[in-house]
Amino acid sequence: MLKNVAVLLLDEVHPFELGVLCEVFGLDRSDEGLPVTDFAVVSAEGPVLRTHAGFTISTPHGLDRLEEADLVAVPAGSHFMERTYPEEVLDALRRTVERGARVLSVCSGAYVLGAAGLLDGRRCTTHWRHAEELARRFPEARVEPDVLYVDDGAVITSAGTAAGIDAALHLVRQAHGPAVANAVARRMVVPPHRDGGQAQYIKRPLPRTRCDTVGDTLAWMERHLDQEMSVEQLAAQAHMSPRTFARRFQQETGTTPYRWLLRQRVLLAQHLLETSEETMDTIAGRTGFGNAAALRHQFVRSLGTTPNAYRRTFRGPADITEAA
Repeated sequence: MLKNVAVLLLDEVHPFELGVLCEVFGLDRSDEGLPVTDFAVVSAEGPVLRTHAGFTISTPHGLDRLEEADLVAVPAGSHFMERTYPEEVLDALRRTVERGARVLSVCSGAYVLGAAGLLDGRRCTTHWRHAEELARRFPEARVEPDVLYVDDGAVITSAGTAAGIDAALHLVRQAHGPAVANAVARRMVVPPHRDGGQAQYIKRPLPRTRCDTVGDTLAWMERHLDQEMSVEQLAAQAHMSPRTFARRFQQETGTTPYRWLLRQRVLLAQHLLETSEETMDTIAGRTGFGNAAALRHQFVRSLGTTPNAYRRTFRGPADITEAA
């Protein structure tokens, strides 16, 4: 469960990343019937800390507060790539994992986990601008530079800035189920679910106002995910030649029509697995995969897990038993 969360602050912490953690885990939403977390902000370097924005933060909590936390989160900070960290901080993080709790980093907070040795042998990520340096500094870490976040069991790492929201909501979803995570996301006015494998950015974005020529076709594709569709059919829908359509699609979405369609089908399958009691064959039909075997194959390729395992994770065993 996720009943007790502590955020570990170091000097020159970034306020936005700290605010993300406070908003997801520290806000009392009991008036909406949502779980309340025992939340604390912990100072690692004195009672008063500077932020990179020029103001200071004070907290009464010291490192001993970490010992009772189910999750210890480390937000980003300035110069985290070059600086060293107090050994007592690194020891506290190692003890957190050793006793079965979890740690989460946001953006450059991954460097703190790396300094504690917690990234060795593990998949991890950080902001794409820092990923190469993270891999150089911690060669035993398996850095994935393009994803939003990585859940490697005891250690969860997220990419830059807003990707911390995605990782935090992922943990809420694991602990309390999709309904609670979706309610928190709705309160924050953010997308309820972007999975960790989603790309941090589109490598060749173009201004939508001038170049959004496939927008209507994308909307049509989304409404007809259960149907077979070829580039030739989509090009005709967009009143273009297949070659022009494929080029424009790549320019405006950063991917191919096939990969975009596959991604949307997997997202719909995730939603149905989380929120419905429908069988795998029914979900496969609704998402355009045709049958349960094809759904399973593409689900494993995209997310690294099976549809059944995903449903168990995000709905919980009690829900699955009841549905059965």
